[in-house]
Amino acid sequence: TWLQDNNIRIWNEWADEDGELGPVYGVQWRSWPTPDGRHIDQISESLRLLREDPESRRNLVSAWNVSELDKMALMPCHLLFQLYVAEGRLSMQVYQRSADMFLGVPFNIASYSLLTHMFAQQTGLKVGELIWTGGDCHIYNNHIEQVKEQLSREVRPYPTLELTKAPSLFDYDFDDIAVVGYDPHPAITAKVSV
Repeated sequence: TWLQDNNIRIWNEWADEDGELGPVYGVQWRSWPTPDGRHIDQISESLRLLREDPESRRNLVSAWNVSELDKMALMPCHLLFQLYVAEGRLSMQVYQRSADMFLGVPFNIASYSLLTHMFAQQTGLKVGELIWTGGDCHIYNNHIEQVKEQLSREVRPYPTLELTKAPSLFDYDFDDIAVVGYDPHPAITAKVSV
C-alpha cells in the first residue's frame, strides 16, 4: 500500500494482512460515494469554496460516512473539520469523537495545522487558528507512566513551519515541509491501544 511504501506505520495495528484499512479518511475526503454512483471530492470542493465564497459557513469535510462505517478498519476518530475565513485569515475547527490524548491528539493537531497552512497557501489567505474539540478524551492505563514523564518535562521553544508552495494542494511532497527550530526531548515510546 502507499502507506507502507512511504514508511508510514501508524495504522499497522488496524490494517488487514494486505495493509488495507477500508474506506477510511482518504476515501471519504476525496471520493465520498453517492447513491447514483458518482463520487464527491470534498477537499477540492473546500478549495473551490475558499476561492469563490471564502466566508461560507458550509465549508466542512466529513469522514463519518454512516453507510460505510462497517467497512472501515477503524471508525474515524477525527471525523469532521470546518474551514472559515475572517479578516483574510483561514481558521480550521476539528472535531474528534475519540481522542487518545497521549499518542493520537498531538499527531492530529500537527497534521491539521499543516493542512490549514496548505489550504491557506493555496488560496492566498493568511493562517488563522486551529481550534480542536474533543469528545471522549482519554489517557489509556498503559500510557500513565509516559504521560507523567511528559508532564515533568520543561517546555521548549516552539518550532516554526516553513512550507514551500506547491503547484496545487495535491502536489505537496515531504521535501516541501520544514519544521525549523524543532528541539524535542527524547522520544517517549508507548504501545497504541486498539
